[in-house]
Amino acid sequence: MKVVIFAGGLGTRISEETEVRPKPMVEIGGKPILWHIMKIYGQYGFNDFIICLGYKGYVIKEYFMNYFLHNADITVDLANNRMEILGSKSEAFKVTLVDTGLDTKTAGRLQQVQKYISNEDFMLTYGDGVSDININKLLAFHKSHGRIATVSGIQLDARFGGMDLSGDGRVTSFKEKKKDDGKWINGGFFVLKSQVFDYLKKDMKEVMWEDEPLEKLTADGELVAYRHNGFWKCMDALRDKIELNNLWDTDKAPWKIWK
Repeated sequence: MKVVIFAGGLGTRISEETEVRPKPMVEIGGKPILWHIMKIYGQYGFNDFIICLGYKGYVIKEYFMNYFLHNADITVDLANNRMEILGSKSEAFKVTLVDTGLDTKTAGRLQQVQKYISNEDFMLTYGDGVSDININKLLAFHKSHGRIATVSGIQLDARFGGMDLSGDGRVTSFKEKKKDDGKWINGGFFVLKSQVFDYLKKDMKEVMWEDEPLEKLTADGELVAYRHNGFWKCMDALRDKIELNNLWDTDKAPWKIWK
């Protein structure tokens, strides 16, 4: 089963990093967050990726073109212009890199990679979010309900605690930060049947996947949410990058499910 990853956005909310590279190439623990996402899928045996490129897509192309060398020990004989590969730590990834346009929105990006997906189920996610989601359980859930689309629903941690106050300002209850109970948001990690492309028939370059296509799937009763109660984090801003790096550096990264 193929895994499609959106990796073409501008990443304006983390512009400190994205002036020189696309957001999926921003590093966590010395590796692009895109690599971390691929490792999550790879742990479950899914190594066939289609990457939707856009902003500074050449950076991602060059990364994978040179991936083998970057992850190998080599001897370079400058006198004879020869190179010997001594050992490689490369993953078993197969990566199809597709330039889907600088300004194309997410529905248009997905539409453009249809030709690389056979008439079978596939997975889709964003190039800036990591999770400890169990892909096998996600797939089993998708197959169980028979609908076109499964989205992983997650609950965010509240950024702040809360207080209840009386009329004179006395604090009557104090609540520490916790999950935002009852509110589920789109966490990516989709599983989709090929019939999803029936919802991408017109020119979708100006359409967000999260708007018209998902709204129509919802209206038709074809979108089902897989509730994920574990770890999920989107690298939306610089503070998120710092938090993810701190988790990695202290060996507390919940998404590191691989050996």
